[in-house]
Amino acid sequence: MLKKPFKIIGIEHVGIAVKSLDGVSDIFSGILGLDHVGEEEVLDQGVLTDIYDTGAGKLEFLKATGHDSPISKFISKRGEGMHHIALKVDNLKAAMKYLDSKGIELVDTKSRKGAEGLSIAFLHPRSTAKLLVELCQS
Repeated sequence: MLKKPFKIIGIEHVGIAVKSLDGVSDIFSGILGLDHVGEEEVLDQGVLTDIYDTGAGKLEFLKATGHDSPISKFISKRGEGMHHIALKVDNLKAAMKYLDSKGIELVDTKSRKGAEGLSIAFLHPRSTAKLLVELCQS
């Protein structure tokens, strides 16, 4: 059996699809007191992120920047809510190779840049109990 050549360090963030970012900061920073990490547009994903640190992972609110954005498509099919969970790994390339060898369907065959400068790759929900999983490495 092939030994797992990477380590999952923890939950990096939970991605939450929203139609609007209005009021998000009031609740999560203002009322709940979470540290606001910042907003960032990720052009190749057609999304504006608004990120809050819980101390044990982040909440990443995702607003589509266009009608053809994956987030826009997600919301039109499923409505607002949890979009994905992101796991932090110590070796993204090794994780992708290992998971592919185990029959996990990869959305990304090569890593790409995500929010906060992280290297990312997604696993297809068909292979992960219908949950979109993002792998991240600093």
